[in-house]
Parts: sequence; C-alpha cells; structure tokens
Amino acid sequence: MKRTLALGGVAAGLLASAAIAAPAHASGDVAADPLAKTNLAAKQVAAFWYGENKANLINATPYNVETKVVAKHVSTGGPAADSKPGVVPAIGDEKKSAAKSKNINLPKTTGKVFFIGADHKPHWCTATSVQSAYHNLVATAGHCVYDTESNAATLDKWVFIPGYYQGKTPWGIYVGKQAFTHYDYDVYEDGDRDYAFVTVYNGVLPTSAAKDWVSQTFETKDLAEKKKAELESDKTNGYSRLWIKPVVDWAHKVTVGTADSQKVDASVAQLAVDPSTIDSARTTLENQAKDHGTSTFSDNTWGTVVTKATDAEYGNGGWNSTDAKKQTVFYFTKGEDKFKATFWGVFDTDYVLKGRILSIALTDVGRLGDNVGGQGLAYNQKLGKPVFVFGYPSGSHPDGNYAYTGKTLKWSYGKTFAASAAAIKGEELVGVKSSFTGEGSIGSSWLLSYKNGRRLGYLNGVTIGVSDTDKNNRIDTSISPYFDGELYGVYKSAANLWSGKIV
Repeated sequence: MKRTLALGGVAAGLLASAAIAAPAHASGDVAADPLAKTNLAAKQVAAFWYGENKANLINATPYNVETKVVAKHVSTGGPAADSKPGVVPAIGDEKKSAAKSKNINLPKTTGKVFFIGADHKPHWCTATSVQSAYHNLVATAGHCVYDTESNAATLDKWVFIPGYYQGKTPWGIYVGKQAFTHYDYDVYEDGDRDYAFVTVYNGVLPTSAAKDWVSQTFETKDLAEKKKAELESDKTNGYSRLWIKPVVDWAHKVTVGTADSQKVDASVAQLAVDPSTIDSARTTLENQAKDHGTSTFSDNTWGTVVTKATDAEYGNGGWNSTDAKKQTVFYFTKGEDKFKATFWGVFDTDYVLKGRILSIALTDVGRLGDNVGGQGLAYNQKLGKPVFVFGYPSGSHPDGNYAYTGKTLKWSYGKTFAASAAAIKGEELVGVKSSFTGEGSIGSSWLLSYKNGRRLGYLNGVTIGVSDTDKNNRIDTSISPYFDGELYGVYKSAANLWSGKIV
C-alpha cells in the first residue's frame, strides 16, 4: 500500500510545467544491502567476469524469474501521486531546461547487469545509469538485484556493463557496491516496489596474461582428480586446460611390481635416496655392474643395464659426471673390453595437475556517469505520457516466435496507463504497449522527454514483467512500478553515497 508522506525539500530541474517538490521519506522504508563490501571483493568479482576469456559473460543467459505475468488493464483508479510531481535532471542537464523530444538514438547509459542466479549460473538483466552526486548509480528491477528464488539477500557477483555486446565492455565493468530498494520489496516482495538502485565502484578494464602452472603433488590419482574437479567447477580461479600428469616420487623407492610405481632411469643420488649414503651407494652400483652385468639388485628395487662401449664413449672411463645428481653412466673395463652401465630404479608414483592460469590486472577507467552519462529521474507524473523503453528483450512470444535475440539494445514507444498484476502483488503498476519479450527486457528503462542528440531524458519506470493482455499469444505490454515519492526516497538514499575505486 502507498504511504502518504509529508513534503519537504526541492529537487532541481523541471519537467513540462510542473513545479518540483521533493517528498520527505522515512529511512525505515529503505532496505540497503552490501554487494561487494571491500576493494578486494570487488576485484575478485571483476576477475570472475573477465576470466577465461570472458566465458562467464558470453555464456550468461537472460534472467527468467518473474518475467511473464498477467497484467490487467485498469480503466479507472490505479496508481496516484503521493505528492507533487518532481524530477532530477540528467547528468549534464543540471542547468538546462527540459524539452520534449521524440528520438530513437540509443542511449549510452543502458547496458546489462550480470550476476549469479539462485541456480548458481550466470544471468543478465537490463539496467541504466542515472544521475547521482558521485556519478555512480544504476537503476534496474528489484528482482535483478534481490534473489526472490532462494530468498538470499542479494544476487551474487553483481556488475553493470554499459554498451555490452558479445563479450565487449567498451566503457568498462562496474562492480556493484551497495543495493537499495524499498523495505516492502526486500521483505514482502511487493511488486509495487520492484525497483532497485545500486551504487557501483569506478569502472575497470582488464589486462590479462596466462602462464603455465603446476600444482603440488598428490599421493594418489584419486586425490588429483578430486582437486581437478574442484578447480574446474570454480570459475573464479582462472585455471584452464587442466590435466593430470604422473610424476616420479624420488623419495620412495619400491620393489619391482609394486602397484602405482614406475621403473625409470636414475642417477646415483636418486637411487641412494638418502644423501648421507651416496658414497656407499656409488660403490654398490659400480660393483653390481662389474660383477653381475645386466641384472637386478638383490633388494629388487633397482638394477643395471650393461653394454659394450665404444672408444669415443669410454673416454677416460669412470662416471660421466662428478655430480652425484648427474651420475647416470659408469664406464669400466673387464679383460680387454670396455663397458658402460646405466641404472634404473623403481619408484612410487605421485601425481600433479598441469595447466594454464590466467592472471588479470585491472585498470581504473573512472566513474560510470562521467563515461556514459546518467538519466534524470521523474516521479509522481501523470499517466498517459509517452515514454521510450530501452532494453535488451530476449526469449520468445507465447506462440514460439523469437522476435529478439537479447544481443543488441532495442527500443519501443508508447503512452503509460494504469495496470495491476495480482500474481506479483502489484496493485498500483504502470503499463505501456510494447512487444518486448521475455527475460532480457527486465530492468529496461522507461524515459520521459528523451532528448534529441543528447540521448538523455528522465527515468520514469523500469520493466518488471511482460504480458500478453489480449491473449493472442504475442507479448504486447510491459509493466513497471509507479515512480512515486517513496521511490524517490529510495533513490535519494543511494544517490549521495560515494563508492570509490577498486584499483
């Protein structure tokens, strides 16, 4: 239910001929929740979306929660202003008068918000940059921020990317810092309050580099496979092309035939295992070769292969190196013949993971509003005014026709009217005729008095659902909460907060 609030304060700017009176609001009506509390957390969120060649961005799907609703057109009644009409001018228009303009130039302010849904998979909605004291504010639908499926406070790893297209982030990625919505939506999921304002950190762009990586050793292959599965399921870590390689455990010599062992060529130091026994081990190796030739030592853990040596190979005889770690061949004479002995050992097998790891460095690109601008805000406006709707519609009509891909920004145009949708507890909604389909259009911006050339206007709605009102199996209506004084209160709570940089 709408609350009647006392009036107070003045909002800058004019919309048509309306004087601006900014309503007071009770701080208890505003719910605020952190998204990325610290710079480190924000860096990790940005790295998650930039990692793996932006695979999480590219593979994200439109959010399909609470999109198709039954929106009943109400001919009388409907939403009503709770105070005088008001506006907040767009970035750059603070000292300019507003003027009506019908224009289809697409705004730079609109983009996609990405997050992890209740299904633990990456999804996206539409959102837009709006005016704020620190040029750091994004507006979208409440259920593109608050997780109404699992009832967690907020959706995870939330970012805004203006102008996003197939992995491209032309103005950077803006990590959400704090989300604001109306208490009635946060607690009761009231459709009349299904809107959210999110402060974002300065934008960042990545510089990345991949390098080879080798893990610690694992005693068994099962342990290595378990770690491999863990790393592959966690898309935040930057590991790729993982595979398991068996390696020799030089510290554990075992007998021939031992399970999970390897017979490998070995040096004096490797066969000795214990550095303190290298000298005696060298003597034992020499004697084994000279006395027994090609053979296996009595403990069945190592042996020698003896072949005749050429004069060139033999040289001065003895070991091929003075370093026990490199002493792998022993030359000796027996009678008039020259021989060379190489040695093998049987060692336990360990396992390592090998692959590539992506290292991402982030570069600060500045504030959101400075880069793409920010729409103004209009509230307590009369119904029947024309608005442009900008968003990324996706999905099909009920008849199966796919009119939109969700890949590029689209627009529609129409006049607002009163609507309601009991399925989402929406009694005081606003509708506009629009063929925008499905999940991707959720969060689309509704702009009053969209300005020619400047691509700026006044945000007066956000799409929270779409509907087929004439039941012809084609989506024909988008709905939004009515922007009233209570929405302005939520906006003001968010609009004066600084976010700062993450790098």
